[in-house]
Amino acid sequence: MADLVVVFFAAALVNNVVLIRFLGICPYLGVSQTLNTAVGMGGAVIFVMSISSVVTWLIQHNFLVRFGIDYLQTVAFILVIASLVQFVEMVLLRYSPPLYRALGVFLPLITTNCAIMGIALLNVTEGYGFLETVFHALGAGVGFLVVIVLFAAMRERLDRADVPGPMKGTPIALVTAALMSMAFMAFSGFDVTALLGG
Repeated sequence: MADLVVVFFAAALVNNVVLIRFLGICPYLGVSQTLNTAVGMGGAVIFVMSISSVVTWLIQHNFLVRFGIDYLQTVAFILVIASLVQFVEMVLLRYSPPLYRALGVFLPLITTNCAIMGIALLNVTEGYGFLETVFHALGAGVGFLVVIVLFAAMRERLDRADVPGPMKGTPIALVTAALMSMAFMAFSGFDVTALLGG
């Protein structure tokens, strides 16, 4: 169990999908203007990333490898991710139309979100077992949620701050993202096993 906790925290903090691996930058910058949309996008990414990682792992190990067609991995993974995003879109449209409208074009862009595909591929290339895949995907999704919510909170404060004219909007957002990335690099020396007593 300790190994799974390490995998979770490593994916969420040490190897954060956005700030360390630099995947999923488009929704990170595009949907982080308000806290509500950031939380909605983070939740959608956790759901799609977790489910797609589980399904792609099962497809990889029980179908593609077994029949010697693992060269179709990318195509199969994209189909799984696209199907799950369509499902999330339908659910949000039905149960949360304001969030559906707020996410706008970025919701279908989860299909092409390199973070989702990247985590699915990392689970296979790192040789994770089924439970490790689940914890890695959940950790990466939670890491995405944490950084997009923190970033959205900072952007909301920066909108009210006295920022010099040329730095308003995107420039100060990029500087903030760079500073967050440097801050998250501090987790690279973080030893989760020491906290767990191992």
